[in-house]
Amino acid sequence: MKRTILICAIIAAAIAAVMAQPRAAVDFQLQKITTNFISSPQFTYTGAEQYQADQRERWLEVEVTFSSAPEFTDELTLKYFILVNGKLLTGEVTHVNIAAARDNRSVMYVTPKTLQRLMLGRTVTNNALQNVAVQLMQQGALKDELSLNRAAPQWYATLPQLGGLVLNKNETPFAPLYWDRYCQIKTAR
Repeated sequence: MKRTILICAIIAAAIAAVMAQPRAAVDFQLQKITTNFISSPQFTYTGAEQYQADQRERWLEVEVTFSSAPEFTDELTLKYFILVNGKLLTGEVTHVNIAAARDNRSVMYVTPKTLQRLMLGRTVTNNALQNVAVQLMQQGALKDELSLNRAAPQWYATLPQLGGLVLNKNETPFAPLYWDRYCQIKTAR
């Protein structure tokens, strides 16, 4: 009887010790994916002929909000998987000097011409965008993954991929806009 009470007490103490340990903090977490079809920005300048972009053509903008717990992180890579009209586009962007915050943002774009190519000449609609997944990586290690629509983890892994068609902000006419909204992009040196 005393032995049974002693064993129960030891088990209870072990359970209490495990329950009392704080959960490990999550350093990085993807919060939200937002998509939007937007027109090209319009700029006015002098010194050369000006051309108007066709305001009916739309870019696909994919914005990701993520949290970062460390005071500063040197480098994070976000990998984008965008399923449009049955075709999987991939791209990645590496951000540097990321401050601790719950509302850090990253953004990638797909050009109107690429969308026209994928739609085989049909008009781009919200239904053409089937899903988006984003992976957050640090030094090659997967820290978090999120999909726009509910799907199995890594739903994109078995699909043929088209690379080079998803552009980071610095590769688009949106580069000079909203500098304080998005994390700094690592540039090639």
